[in-house]
Amino acid sequence: MAQNDLLIRAARCEATERTPVWMMRQAGRFLPEYRAVREKHSFLEMCYTPELAVEVTLQPVDLIGVDAAIIFSDILVVFPGMGLDLDFQSGKGPVIGNPVKSAADVEKLGIPDPVESMGYVMESHRLLRRELEGRVPLIGFAGAPFTLASYAIEGGSTREFSRCKAFMWNEPKAWDALMTKFAKTVAAYLCAQIDAGAQVLQLFDSWVGSVAPRDYATSVLPYTKRVLDEVKAYNADVPLIHFANGATSMLDLVQRAGGDVIGLDWRLDMARALEAIAPEFALQGNIDPMVLFASEEVIDAKVADILAAVGTRPGHIFNLGHGINKETDPARAKHFIASVKEQSAAIRGGTAQ
Repeated sequence: MAQNDLLIRAARCEATERTPVWMMRQAGRFLPEYRAVREKHSFLEMCYTPELAVEVTLQPVDLIGVDAAIIFSDILVVFPGMGLDLDFQSGKGPVIGNPVKSAADVEKLGIPDPVESMGYVMESHRLLRRELEGRVPLIGFAGAPFTLASYAIEGGSTREFSRCKAFMWNEPKAWDALMTKFAKTVAAYLCAQIDAGAQVLQLFDSWVGSVAPRDYATSVLPYTKRVLDEVKAYNADVPLIHFANGATSMLDLVQRAGGDVIGLDWRLDMARALEAIAPEFALQGNIDPMVLFASEEVIDAKVADILAAVGTRPGHIFNLGHGINKETDPARAKHFIASVKEQSAAIRGGTAQ
């Protein structure tokens, strides 16, 4: 168990002396120290090189004071092992050279051995556990089947998801085959991360908010549930965070999909979220990432609002409602982390350390 095990205990709905806090995308472009590394290496080179991944993973722990380290990687690193050509292009983001367009394309995709195809991620985990020396827990992660499918079918980022949704509706058998392959791949990948040292796991369904609730129930939920159930069966002691971005209109379905912690974006008031989510789930979230562009006084007030809504209820992990914006002032991010620590300690009777 980590010396600072607040996040692990909160994920298990155990009482904590204060609220643990970290930020999605915390190892990233808002830090000058990250940009200094990035100037010398491509994004994928940083993902594929354990020493570089370790360096940038540790930066927010050392510089900002977060209560967890999340492995520096990307949800799409599973693609090459499956047979999907992956590249990251400046100003464009991820580009899939051979997007999925047909049932025949789905048939060509493999289910990779995670250690063979993504061994560099496992090595990053092992190195990080040694480097962290118990200071904070280490979070591993993967993309959920729908979000991976959206990239694979669209060929990259999109705001419309027209190709993805059309494939889901027009090719139900091929969709099932594709989502099943992603579910098997992701479950095995997350289990391998546990073996390599991950103490908490997060499943990112970054784009599932684009789906209507009825479609989520029939065409997404079964595959997400399969991933979470398989990982929980593999090791029930490792908490699972299920972050379904944009899905506040269907939190009942998100809970049915599973996980130990339900991650919330900023689009739902925390008080209402507490009413919507069953008490056996811990909660993660849910301040608007843009609040970090406001004054320190505003940051403090927004933090206070969420903490007041939660009160002393066990099982709250403070986080942004989405990834930190790359233009964020690191000083504001550091103030945000300190504010959560100080204010939650006052509420829960602990210390801000």
